[in-house]
Amino acid sequence: MNSLPPVDVLKSPVAADLAGKIAVVTGSTSGIGLGIAAALAKAGASVMINGLGDAGAVEETRRQLAETHRVEVFYDDSNLMDPVGVADLMNNAVDVFGRVDILVNNAGIQHVAPIEEFPVDRWDAIIALNLSAAFHATRAVFGAMKANGYGRVINIASAHGLVASPFKSAYVAAKHGLIGFTKTIALEGAEFGVTANAICPGYVWTPLVEKQIDEQAIAHGIPRDQVVRDVLLASQPNKRFATVEEIGGLAAFLASGLGASITGSALPVDGGWTAH
Repeated sequence: MNSLPPVDVLKSPVAADLAGKIAVVTGSTSGIGLGIAAALAKAGASVMINGLGDAGAVEETRRQLAETHRVEVFYDDSNLMDPVGVADLMNNAVDVFGRVDILVNNAGIQHVAPIEEFPVDRWDAIIALNLSAAFHATRAVFGAMKANGYGRVINIASAHGLVASPFKSAYVAAKHGLIGFTKTIALEGAEFGVTANAICPGYVWTPLVEKQIDEQAIAHGIPRDQVVRDVLLASQPNKRFATVEEIGGLAAFLASGLGASITGSALPVDGGWTAH
């Protein structure tokens, strides 16, 4: 009969160890992407961040990540709406670090409109950034990951990759497609030590969401707390936003050796939204 582990083992925190690993996180100059980059850096990974923003602010973010976590952090401003830009980002990462062990496809945009009014250029842009960029980035490093016997592809999908909402046709289509893509590459990498998973957040507290609260409060003529509960979090049973730290912690876990047997999964972090 097996005995229980010692008490100190039971109380030990589970921590991802990514020392020596190399990560690329798209859309990581703010919000969820920055939270993921910070979590990977905290676990010991060197990181290439990418995204938009004021040059001075981005450099300060890069410097703080590097100095706080004592890892190498570089910034690339490639435009991921263009396949050439995606290739430039991945090539730059390989030039700087020698390889890519962890790829987090996080960059994305949104537009809300009825289908009969949905601008074609907005559809094309959302599919290009939210879905096609993940394909191009993964394609660029997947072969090397297989050859190295280790790789982690983490796609930031959404609760809208599992369920739909009105007026979000392009976003819902892209995120559903991203989950299908995740499952496919999980199967292709399974025998080579390469995993692929999709994280599916509900509403996460970011500066962009905070801005939406103020806008919705004005539009509906209701207080901020009512916007949060009855508008933004109407579908989330726990009635709270996830945090970027929660998303980052899950990404770091999946990237580590502790996540080696988790692949092909779409993991909701949505307060119960998709449990309905």
